[in-house]
Amino acid sequence: MAMTAMKPAVRPLPRAMLIDMDDTILSAYGRPEIAWNTIANEFAEELAPLPPQQVATAVLAFARNFWANAEAAWRMKLAEARHLTVKGGFAALAAAGHRALSDDLAIRLADRFTAYREEEMFVFPGAHEAIDKLKALGIKLALVTNGAADTQRAKVERFELAHRFHHIQIEGEHGFGKPEERAYLHAMEALGVTAEDTWMIGDNLEWEVVTPQRLGIYSIWIDVHGDGLPEGSTVKPDRIIRSLTELVPDRS
Repeated sequence: MAMTAMKPAVRPLPRAMLIDMDDTILSAYGRPEIAWNTIANEFAEELAPLPPQQVATAVLAFARNFWANAEAAWRMKLAEARHLTVKGGFAALAAAGHRALSDDLAIRLADRFTAYREEEMFVFPGAHEAIDKLKALGIKLALVTNGAADTQRAKVERFELAHRFHHIQIEGEHGFGKPEERAYLHAMEALGVTAEDTWMIGDNLEWEVVTPQRLGIYSIWIDVHGDGLPEGSTVKPDRIIRSLTELVPDRS
C-alpha cells in the first residue's frame, strides 16, 4: 500500500492576535538606505563636492546608532530626531575632514526625508484582506503600534485600519508602548484574552518576539524582504512569515 506524504501540522488559530502596524501592515520605514540615498541625490548640488551616497551612508550610520540607544521619548518626536541624526551625520563627515555642511541644509534634508516617507507609504498587498478574513473567522484583533499619537492615528485613518480591529493601541495615546510588558498586557485585557490565547505579529525582534515570548505569547516575526534573521541573532521567533496573508488558513 502506497504511503502518502503527510502535511506538517498546522498550529490552530488563536483567539486573539496583536498586530504591529509599521512595516507589518504598512510599508513605512523599511529599507532606510534606499530612502536616504534617494533624498541625498535630490540635494546633490547642495552637497557637492561630497557624493550623495557618502552623505547618505554617514547619516544612516549615525541614525542607526542613535536609534539603537535612543530613549522611548524620541519616538514621539520623529521629525526632531531626524534633524538630530542628519546633523550628526554631517558632523561625522566634517570630523573626517570633509566639507562642513550647514544645520539649515540638515534640517531641510531631514524634513524632505520625512515627507518622502509619508508619500511612499502604502499597505502591503493582501494585508487588508488577510486582516478582514481573520476577523471574519472570529479572531479578536488589536493593532499595537509605537509612535506619536497624531502621526500614528493619521495612518490608521488614512489606510482604513480603524474598523478592522477590535482595539487600537497607539503608544502616544496610551502613554506606554512596546517593549513594556504592560503594552501587551493591556491589549490582551482589552480583548479579554490571556497569553496562551494570543499571537503577536510584527517586524521588530525585541518588540514582537523577545518580550511577548517572555509573557508566553506565540510570537511571529514578519520578514517582508526575506532578509532572514540578523547574523549572530539569538532570538528565535516561533514562526517567520513574509506576509500577513500566510496567517489565513488555506480552505482549499
